[in-house]
Amino acid sequence: MSCWLRKFKKSSSDRKEEETVCTTTLRNGQIFLEKLIASFDGKRNPIRSFSSEDLKTAINNYSMRNITIDEIEGYILYMGFLRDRGPILVMKYRKSVRYASERCFNNIVFASQMNHKSILKLIGCCLEAEMPALVYEPAGYCTLADRLYGPLQTHLEPLLLTHRLKVAMETANAVAYLRFGFPQPVVFRNIEPWNILFQEEYAAKLFDFSLSKSIPEGKTHIKASTAIGSLEFAAPEYLTTGYYNEKTDVYSFGKLLLVLLTGRTIGHLSRLATGGSNFFITDRVEKFIRSNGYMNIDPVIVGDRSCFRKEEKLQAYVELAFKCLSHSAEDRPTMIDVAKKLRQMYRTSV
Repeated sequence: MSCWLRKFKKSSSDRKEEETVCTTTLRNGQIFLEKLIASFDGKRNPIRSFSSEDLKTAINNYSMRNITIDEIEGYILYMGFLRDRGPILVMKYRKSVRYASERCFNNIVFASQMNHKSILKLIGCCLEAEMPALVYEPAGYCTLADRLYGPLQTHLEPLLLTHRLKVAMETANAVAYLRFGFPQPVVFRNIEPWNILFQEEYAAKLFDFSLSKSIPEGKTHIKASTAIGSLEFAAPEYLTTGYYNEKTDVYSFGKLLLVLLTGRTIGHLSRLATGGSNFFITDRVEKFIRSNGYMNIDPVIVGDRSCFRKEEKLQAYVELAFKCLSHSAEDRPTMIDVAKKLRQMYRTSV
């Protein structure tokens, strides 16, 4: 906190502006530190403090030309360049979004703790504005949703089965890290294709900890007052009771596996299986996929001849996906087990 104040004293020439910036930063810094201490006992990775001017210069005053991803309901991602460190990615939350400030600080608190090769690294943040901005390592290629069914799909290289196994494995490793990498397990709570960003063509990174929570010591679950996040990917117990723990992420990951397999949204799959708009009848989706076989697999995978023993891997992949989607949380595998199985599939496919 003191380093931020020293910077203000040295750089601000206008007293009134200095007081405003200082007040805003103190308030934001206090919120940040309170959340940090509550979540991780004050232990964190060092992150850098950026000024508003730093970021304005880096991304051309938040120019539309610098936008790489515009997530309409949450935030905007800008590609930028800092003279002293090169390319960066800047996340700016939309003030109009409900609970935007809370989500922003939650993201800073959790992202600042992460040290995993499959999680997008947070470099620092700017606390001078009313709504802080997050600064990440560069990763502006696209999201997984873009690669599978987004507006950029036709302009990108198709993902072959081996590539999809790699994405699934790396994402599973990242989520498993949230379980064993911290004294209090972290629940991501928002696993979906839009939250997986490609740093390189086939290097996937999990990001956006806006909704993440730590399970308190001595507790097995947390209860939410209302269900938030992508409801299409939400576990049934979370939707009906508000309770969530590590196994709710396993369920969401199971749906992510289906999206990777079919190249379709969960909503589309559910409508095909049920003839309606019920997003949560996974038993019918399972029956639909099993009974129709290759008809429901992404044509890119069907035509892919590069994967060794493809049919065997697809069978194991489908079995794993629907184990993750078990109605009972107790029947679902752990994320560590899921990661191990996907690692084995991937290593024997290349």
